[in-house]
Parts: sequence; structure tokens; C-alpha cells
Amino acid sequence: MRDVMKRKMLKAVIGLMMFAILYFVYSEHPSGIRNVFSGLNETEEITDSIHQIFCNRNNAIISGDLKLIESFYDTSTKYGTWAHQHELTKVKYIHNWEKKQGVKFTEIIPTVKVRSIKPKGEKYTINLMCSTEYKYIYENEPGVVNSFRIGTYHVLDLLYKDEIWIITREWYKDPFEDSLNLGKINVDSIHQYITTHAPRDFSNIGDRRKNAVAYAEKYCGAASEEKYGYKYNKKYRNYNSQGGDCANFASQILHEGGKFRKTHSWNYNNKGATRAWVNADGFKSYMLYSGRASLIAYGN
Repeated sequence: MRDVMKRKMLKAVIGLMMFAILYFVYSEHPSGIRNVFSGLNETEEITDSIHQIFCNRNNAIISGDLKLIESFYDTSTKYGTWAHQHELTKVKYIHNWEKKQGVKFTEIIPTVKVRSIKPKGEKYTINLMCSTEYKYIYENEPGVVNSFRIGTYHVLDLLYKDEIWIITREWYKDPFEDSLNLGKINVDSIHQYITTHAPRDFSNIGDRRKNAVAYAEKYCGAASEEKYGYKYNKKYRNYNSQGGDCANFASQILHEGGKFRKTHSWNYNNKGATRAWVNADGFKSYMLYSGRASLIAYGN
């Protein structure tokens, strides 16, 4: 009986303390409590708006609606204009790629993971990751849906203007970046070659190749599926901040998935990596001159 009374008194004391704290906050700062809940609601609103912007922007890329794309940016600012121009260039490239490959995009589906939202004067700075799935069909095989994924990490500023959230600045390392400045390539000959050739038969592909693909799909970071957590293999350093991670990732795929043995020249350990492991040109040279790879095509 005495223990029951003690528990009731403890609950009463805690309740009084919470009431006193809330009363103090409200009396000293009448808008304090409202601001807390307003902040929570605004964060949720910003997150929802970002998802909507990314979905609508991708739909506009498919339809070629340049006016809709422009509406997502504050083009009265320098950085907003730059972000808008980059997206327009990307739209042109994607549609040119469609013509070259003889395909049509049917859906571009973003999965956005907001990492942080920080106030910045009248704006908010958002750090996020986006895994985007591109679904497409070939002109001569409209019943078969193909897809690929691209992962991007964004830092952007949002401003609430004219009753909508718009982008005033956006930075992200775009996997399309290296191709955006190639200009309009001659698509006709490439299109003809692709559409007149039958798909290759991969039914008898070896286990080492299958395992290499499985490793790549699991550990490709933001480009992977949600079930893999959008992560890289923690056994290896991520060199993206040091100029790029492509050779390092290719080396992992061959070693972990394809079971290529490490050598003195091509190696990674807890002290670091050799040039052949982590540098694209070094990787290419090692693979060719060691006889582990052969050259099938050369570009400029």
C-alpha cells in the first residue's frame, strides 16, 4: 500500500514539474511553445515539399516541360539560375540519350532521404541523398521494362516565396556531368546499330561474374536499393571527396565479387591503396599490361 502511494506521489510531482516548466516558458516567451511546434511542422512541410519537387522535376524531364522545371528555381538569383541551367542541360542530354539508344523513359522515380535541415536567415539549407531509378523501354521491345539507378548527394537552399518552396541554390555531383558538355552527338548511326542487334544471351554467365554484379548492386551507395541501406562497404575507404571513387569501387568488385587475387601492384589494406587500385588511369594500365584485361574499344 505504501509503495502504491509513493508511486502516485512521484507521478504527481513529475506532473507539477512539467506544468511549471511549460508555464515558465509560456510566460517568459509567449510564442515559445508555438515556435517549437511550428518548427516541427515546418520541418515536415519542407521534407514533403522536397519530395514533391524531386518527383515533379523528374516528371517534367520525361515530358520535356521546361516551364515547369523553371518554376522550381529562384531565377532572380545567381545560384538559382545556375542550378536551373544545369537541369536544362541535363534534360537535353537525357532526351538525346533516348534517341541514341532507341529508348523511351517511362518513369523516373526518386527516393529522397533528408539528412539535415538547418535555418539560414529566410532560407533553409538541406542536406539529402537521392537514389533515382530510371525506367525505360526499347522501341522494338515496348513490353520489356528496363531500369538503372543513379545515386546523388545534394546540398540545396530552399526559400518560401509566393506561397511555394523554391530552390535558390543546389549543388550535387551529377553522374551525368562528364557527358553534359559533349554537345549533340550523331545519334542516327548509333541508334541504327542498337536497334538492329538482338540482346546478348547471358544465361550461361559464370558465377564469378554474377557475384561481381551482386557485389556492385549491394555496395554502390546511394545508387543501391533501400534494402541495402544505400551504403558502401565499410571495409574500404570512400575516395569520393578526394577526386573520385570509381577505380576503388571497380577494384572492390573484381576482388570481392569476382575473386581476383590482390598483387603487389594492385592492392588495398588498412594503410591505404596502390595507384593501380585507386587511380583510374593506373587501374586501366595495370589491368591491360598484366593480362587481366583486354582492350575492346577506345574513345576520345
